[in-house]
Amino acid sequence: MSNQESISKFWFLVIPLSLLVVVFGFLIIIIPSNTVLLISSNNYLGTSNFAYGQQEEQENQITPDITTNSLNVQNIPLKKIHVGDIDIAYKTFGKGDPIILINGYSFAMDSWNPVLLRKLAANHTVIIFDNRGVGNTTSGDEKAYSIGLFANDTADLLEALKITKADVLGWSMGGAVAQELALNYPDKVGKLIVYASFCGPVKSVRPSQEVINALTNETGTAEDRIERFLPLIFPEKWRNENPNYLEGIPKTTETVSNQTLSQQVAAIVNWAGICNKLTNITQPTLVIVGTKDIATPPANSLQIMEQIPGSWLVQMKEGGHGLMYQYPEQFSKIVKTFLENTNTL
Repeated sequence: MSNQESISKFWFLVIPLSLLVVVFGFLIIIIPSNTVLLISSNNYLGTSNFAYGQQEEQENQITPDITTNSLNVQNIPLKKIHVGDIDIAYKTFGKGDPIILINGYSFAMDSWNPVLLRKLAANHTVIIFDNRGVGNTTSGDEKAYSIGLFANDTADLLEALKITKADVLGWSMGGAVAQELALNYPDKVGKLIVYASFCGPVKSVRPSQEVINALTNETGTAEDRIERFLPLIFPEKWRNENPNYLEGIPKTTETVSNQTLSQQVAAIVNWAGICNKLTNITQPTLVIVGTKDIATPPANSLQIMEQIPGSWLVQMKEGGHGLMYQYPEQFSKIVKTFLENTNTL
């Protein structure tokens, strides 16, 4: 594939309420005031759409905090299990029904926001793991990575752990994997959360050229490539108002190679997508995105919501691609409320 072809295909690259009330047949969700919410509940209680706006005086007053009311994932023992052609590194903690978290481009399992992990672990058994080639998970025999391959790895991990069904949260590239997982292994997926993702190239809104350039630039070390990308997951205005924003991303001792980064990019670029198959997803689904996400523009999340029957869409005002680091408490409340107030078929 030529560089021009790669870039032309890369425009869709990707790299989650506190009270439910039924009034006159509509589903009303009361949520934190710093959130914009749009819901389509056409398969549950008729068709309804509600929007909630953030109050201006509360904008940009939440700073990253990974020490208070959080969970130190570094203290959780790492485990390994052989799955297919790879050894998958993973960690489990918490209690209750299982939920598995699927990482986005370049991220390792220790990078999930600790506030979110603590909230989930209160009533879920949380499984975090490294995708093939990341951290302590081996690369395997497959030379060409794909979204479908990542979905197979996730399904095989659940099988190896003897987990019949799990709720699934996928971020960015992991959100694409989560959608593939729900389609290809529907019996293994309980509730589905697609965070800052897209469903493929069909009708998708391309990210900014700045994002495309950062992700297609393979010069330098893996650390250089990640360093170029990280600022782009937070809105510029928010970065300026929170100059220490990188402290909100947990420090990890895990590494990712240049080769793995390139293989992940190729997996996303070559993904045919599943936009025309989303109507086959029957699991309760939450789609969540920031209104200032330049890596996966919010219109892509709207497209996913419109195709999955009965799905929820939450747009967090001023949130970027890394909104779980910007607004961890609010993000976690939305995810938990969805999980606690929906039932699987």
